This record gives sequence, structure tokens and C-alpha cells, in this order.
Amino acid sequence: MDTPEATHSSAEDPDDSGDSDDVVVRLATVDDAEALRRIYNHEVEHTTHTFDLVPRSLAEQQAWLRKRVGAHGVLVAETNGRVVGFSALSEYRPRAAYRTSVGSSVYVEAAAQGRGIGRKLMQELVALAQARGFHTMLARIAAGNDVSIQLHAAVGFEKAGIEREVGRKFGEWLDVVVMQRMLP
Repeated sequence: MDTPEATHSSAEDPDDSGDSDDVVVRLATVDDAEALRRIYNHEVEHTTHTFDLVPRSLAEQQAWLRKRVGAHGVLVAETNGRVVGFSALSEYRPRAAYRTSVGSSVYVEAAAQGRGIGRKLMQELVALAQARGFHTMLARIAAGNDVSIQLHAAVGFEKAGIEREVGRKFGEWLDVVVMQRMLP
């Protein structure tokens, strides 16, 4: 899985029963690039939830979206017509034998957290991965991002390992928790 998707952010409370009924989850289009860039760049600049160090330009975000057309995919969550979160399937590794494995990521903007949007995005992402014939999903989450770890566990991911001090951001060495969900 690429570094931008290597760690995941969602301040969703996985046990939150908040109202996500007004949330529409749909496949992203390139027209969503600016909203995704806004959400992602906040994480780049303010958290260790992604190991990217430089915010994305609009052109880079559009290219990121285009790369996920086909077998992979990006979902967005909208409330009142505004994109407030997204989840994505990404190539796990470039070698051919890994093609049935897929990386996953999820991001929800701060103002929309705690309403079950992250869970809804992840549930739909698991369904998308199953529909597209993937065998397993992997998430690489910055250790200490307990909310994201709990969110992934709530949708069937299990801890598969820990990578020690593989990243450095904001002057700190960062571990990564690897989580995996086998698909039927």
C-alpha cells in the first residue's frame, strides 16, 4: 500500500450510535478532488494519521482519484450535499501476486466525527472490496490512533502485526499497527 494510504484517520467513535441516516455514501468522482484534498491535507498538516509530510495540490489529488478507477475505488460520504469524509481501496503492493490484496483508508473531517460516518464508509468499503473480488483488506494505522484501530476492529479487521519506528513526523518516531480483514 502506498504511503499516503498507509495510515488511517477517523475520529469516529466506533461504538457511537450517532445518526448517520442523513449521510449518502457514493463512489467519488474527480469533481470531489477539492473536498478530499481539504480533508486529507488537514490530516497531513496536523496529525500523524498519514505519513505524508507535504499537502497535496489539486492536480495531485485528481491524479490520486484517477489512479483508483477500475478495480480499486474511492467512496465519499455526503451530508446536505457536502463531502465530509472518504474511504479508499488502493493497491497493496505492485507485484502481481498481491493483486487480490487491497489497502484501505478512511478519513472524516473533524466537524463530522462522532456521527457514525467513518463506520458507514468502512462498511461500504468492505462491501466494495468484496464486490470487486478482493481476497483480503489491509490497513496500516499509526500506533496511538486508537479510534481508527477501534473503528477497523468494529468492521471485522484484526491486528496482524506492528511495524516499529517506520515513520518520523513532527520530530517523533512512529510505529504502525497492521490490521487485516479476510473477505469471503
